[in-house]
Amino acid sequence: MIKSFAHRGLEHFFRTGNAAGIQPHHAPRVRLILAQLQQARTLADICIPALHPYELTGERQGVWAVSVQAPWQITFRFAAGEAEAVAYETYA
Repeated sequence: MIKSFAHRGLEHFFRTGNAAGIQPHHAPRVRLILAQLQQARTLADICIPALHPYELTGERQGVWAVSVQAPWQITFRFAAGEAEAVAYETYA
């Protein structure tokens, strides 16, 4: 289940379906990722081939990412059955 967002445009898309706060052509993939995060009760629920989540390293250890389309990704922390600080961002 999604507990919190760190990106207002992503939260707006999740709640309304309006893609104004994200890249509009990413909407179908972002919708799939958010639906899976919303239904997940464990990190294993997210670890499906279509998503292929991976844990970031270094200073961002503990943050997970799912690729939307290079260089865009959805990042989140997962604790106690909830996705927290869900963000839509680019990687360097």
